[in-house]
Amino acid sequence: MSQSRLTTALDDGLLSLPDGAVTVMRAPQDYDLSGLSGRDIGYLGTFWPEIDAWAKRGVPLAQAVGDIAIVVLPRAKALARAMIAQAAAKARLVVVDGQRTEGVDSIYKDCRARLGDLPNVAKSHGRLFWFDGTDAFADWAAPAPAQGPEGFYMQPGVFSDGAIDRGSALLAAALPAKLPSRMADFGAGWGYLSAAVLARDTVATLDLVEAERLSLDCARLTLSDPRASFHWADVTQFKPDQPYGGIVMNPPFHTGRAADPALGIAFIAAAARALTGSGQLWMVANRHLPYETALRDRFKTVEELGGDAAFKLFHATRPKR
Repeated sequence: MSQSRLTTALDDGLLSLPDGAVTVMRAPQDYDLSGLSGRDIGYLGTFWPEIDAWAKRGVPLAQAVGDIAIVVLPRAKALARAMIAQAAAKARLVVVDGQRTEGVDSIYKDCRARLGDLPNVAKSHGRLFWFDGTDAFADWAAPAPAQGPEGFYMQPGVFSDGAIDRGSALLAAALPAKLPSRMADFGAGWGYLSAAVLARDTVATLDLVEAERLSLDCARLTLSDPRASFHWADVTQFKPDQPYGGIVMNPPFHTGRAADPALGIAFIAAAARALTGSGQLWMVANRHLPYETALRDRFKTVEELGGDAAFKLFHATRPKR
């Protein structure tokens, strides 16, 4: 296996780290930290499954940026810039790592425009570069959540930032006028489907379960309804106090850039476990994803409610025990 860019830079003597705590920001759970053996390392991020995975690797959740920050770039450029601003304002040394498909070359160019030439390692379809802490990126700081379409709060780093997801809109329009009293929204995002559920006066309680804290923070701002409860958790591991009469969901289907139907299948299994014996699931999915078998394996009755050329809607009832 080839060395990572970070390990290469350290082993080749191109990058020398000062003493102090290392904060790894938004790195995937398989990110190579072998070059940091013996260091005090913390993980800083807002996506619960990654936080949990790093904790299992012995890397706890950090409360703040340490002396050295390793920024692993996300796809969202505004979030990537905000992470660099956060790291540069606090750390003595900032190391930025990313793939070209995630926009690292554009970020590298922007950083060079402000700081001049920067040492870097280009390898494996990506780039790693570094610089000393600075206030040169203060204007890149993350903006506060702001109201977008239909008054929903959004911010960089959330799914479908700045737009209503078409699949969610289709499912919201297809929901019946009366829903069960106890409801949940699995993978609630910033709360679009939850708002549609709360528009039904038959609903007494609604649990929003969402792994990305940035999204959940937006949902809290939008939905002041006392019937709503907010859970920062991995849906696939979530265990409600009581089973639900109904669940709505638009499950994620990507790991990075690659489509991964296993995520949606895990959501279906979690929904079946969390429902009462007569419980109901309303779900939207991309039309090309093969969820029908998983639904029929977990529910006694499955019907397609329609959709459009890109999305399909399902209503599944009576989970199998």
